[in-house]
Amino acid sequence: MDLSIFASQTQVIGLDEQSDVGHARRTACKLAEQHGFDEECAGRVALLATELCSNVIKHAGRGELHLRVLPRNGGGYIIELLTVDRAQGFDPPTCLADGYSTSGTQGIGMGALARMAQVFDVYADSRGAVVLARLYEPGAGAADLRVGISQHALYGDPACGDTWHLAIDGQHISAIVIDGLGHGADAEVAARAGAAAFAEAPFADPVQLLHAMHQAMLGSRGGAAALAQYDGANDNLAFIGVGNIGASLIAGSQARGLASLPGIVGGQFRKAQVFDYAQANGKLLIMYSDGLQSRWNLQDYPGLVHRHPAVIAAVLHRDFCRGRDDVTVLVVDLEAAHA
Repeated sequence: MDLSIFASQTQVIGLDEQSDVGHARRTACKLAEQHGFDEECAGRVALLATELCSNVIKHAGRGELHLRVLPRNGGGYIIELLTVDRAQGFDPPTCLADGYSTSGTQGIGMGALARMAQVFDVYADSRGAVVLARLYEPGAGAADLRVGISQHALYGDPACGDTWHLAIDGQHISAIVIDGLGHGADAEVAARAGAAAFAEAPFADPVQLLHAMHQAMLGSRGGAAALAQYDGANDNLAFIGVGNIGASLIAGSQARGLASLPGIVGGQFRKAQVFDYAQANGKLLIMYSDGLQSRWNLQDYPGLVHRHPAVIAAVLHRDFCRGRDDVTVLVVDLEAAHA
């Protein structure tokens, strides 16, 4: 298997004043060092964190830095830095030009930041801006991981009742989102039990896999779960869900909801049924727990569908989080050769 990516919550650092920039820089640098980045590469992470967060303070007044670590195909890790704000927005092409500053300062500029990161993307409109930078040390497996995850516990609780898992094996992708009933430690126990069963054989028959998750979650609170398996060789997506995990398959302006059946995994449900969706290559798969409102529409965000999946996940979380439950958004760019 190329990659088996276990769930982790998004690490959020609030940006309310200039002193928060230093905290964000130190946190990002330490994260890079803990995952084997050498001094030079960790320094790049620190510089990017400083400039991205300073831009939020100067341009928006306040916002957040979201941090995530992802494994790379071939070894090593990706450090993901993503700033989120709710300001007026800006014009990305103009800001990416060298020498341009949103606040008249002599900062190094977004154009230089884009060249410093292996992956850089921006989405901005009247609702605010999301800026993404990913860095990794040079080496094997240079292809970007075209996925985005935004996972947050209610009120910043260390325990999260949502979980997810993503596995990639050549032209095959398998992903789950599980929402344990309620929130807090007991919901987390339920969700993690299902995810552990999934991780043992993520490319098994979907019905058998869902039943394995069900058995693993017996005796817990149970929860909602959805599983998607993409076969790039046959250009097909198989989807099976029980409970209220939302899911959509998106191509340009076309969006298709993926069907789940009623019930509780680890509790009771009548049946499990696989739905097949042909010609999925190049489409976006978006799966989300019910901590996210379902009334979002990417057509309301011109051009967002073409942005990086991590940017899409962050925008959806920013604008549609209910604020009264754990929330997970998983966005996968379905490609025959993914990692």
